[in-house]
Amino acid sequence: MKEFELKYGCNPNQKPSRVFMEEGELPITIRNGRPGYINLLDAFNGWQLVSELKRATGLPAATSFKHVSPAGAAVGLPLDDTLRKIYWVDDLKVELSPLACAYARARGADRMSSFGDFISLSDPCDYATARIISREVSDGIIAPGYEPKALELLKKKKQGGYCIIEIDPEYKPAPLERKQVFGVTFEQGRNELVINDDFFANIVTENKDLPDSAKMDLAIAMITLKYTQSNSVCYAVGGQAIGIGAGQQSRIHCTRLAGQKADNWWLRQSPQVMGLQFIDKIGRADRDNAIDLYIGDDYMDVLADGVWEKTFKVKPAVFTREEKRAWLDKLHDVALGSDAFFPFGDNIERAFKSGVKYVAEPGGSVRDDNVIQACNDHDMVMAFTGLRLFHH
Repeated sequence: MKEFELKYGCNPNQKPSRVFMEEGELPITIRNGRPGYINLLDAFNGWQLVSELKRATGLPAATSFKHVSPAGAAVGLPLDDTLRKIYWVDDLKVELSPLACAYARARGADRMSSFGDFISLSDPCDYATARIISREVSDGIIAPGYEPKALELLKKKKQGGYCIIEIDPEYKPAPLERKQVFGVTFEQGRNELVINDDFFANIVTENKDLPDSAKMDLAIAMITLKYTQSNSVCYAVGGQAIGIGAGQQSRIHCTRLAGQKADNWWLRQSPQVMGLQFIDKIGRADRDNAIDLYIGDDYMDVLADGVWEKTFKVKPAVFTREEKRAWLDKLHDVALGSDAFFPFGDNIERAFKSGVKYVAEPGGSVRDDNVIQACNDHDMVMAFTGLRLFHH
């Protein structure tokens, strides 16, 4: 297949629309459904991300993309009972493979943002992973292959219209990439930067203790940022991104947005949230929305009399600001990556509130000394990578 006609471009009025190869054939096979313009942008960016995560960690990887940025990314580490519950996979009567664990983590880190995602998997999709996907609202998937049972199950989604793409894992793109904006062609060399342990060798803080687990989380954060619309910041812990702030004009706003998402991920594991008693047969999206309101400032939108009964069997107590802060203080050893330098120490102060212990950023700000001092004040470990990771 040399080209593929799309229904329309980014918006329905943008016609005609297609993807094509100037030389050779497209590296994909459409196994089911019909991908759209944005679907394929998500698919190709997501595939690059999970491929790099697999190379960097040796573990199966998954990402959940929305609007050309990842909502979550993770590698296939086992899930404990708490994570199984907050990711809504505790009731599955199937053993979760490493790949399934990776997708459960990627989807579950920020379920509000992952709603209607496009999925990328580093390995052939197995039945356990397909079983999780079958229950979620999703637009499509790209993977290097599919087990027969997995393919059969996925083809049933969206009344048979679920987009399933198989990519050739041996495909190597040209070293130069081009795109047009306003009729003008841009050309640049592909970002072939390899992120590995050496990427974090230049530690500039007093604390230089960077364990292997932190190196893996930093690698996950930085590889995720490589395919996230800039400016961007990513918090990661335990083999997965837990908060991604994408496309903000201000660095501190990235840090705050990603930090709030990381906080929400941790608050969902609190006794107050784990103990919520939902009414029977409530939809998964409705549960997610209710939890998001319950742990936020607008909690009365779900706790007011005459309203809570639509969601809960028993009216929950208010999750107070003090209780939330006490629980957040139990989150530790979080890794933080930034796609460009931190211009002020306020980013570090905000990150500290979300349990950040390890930081990786390019360095090069005129206020590097202020940022380093902020890390030293909190006994953090910070590495200067010397390399920016903007993506547009």
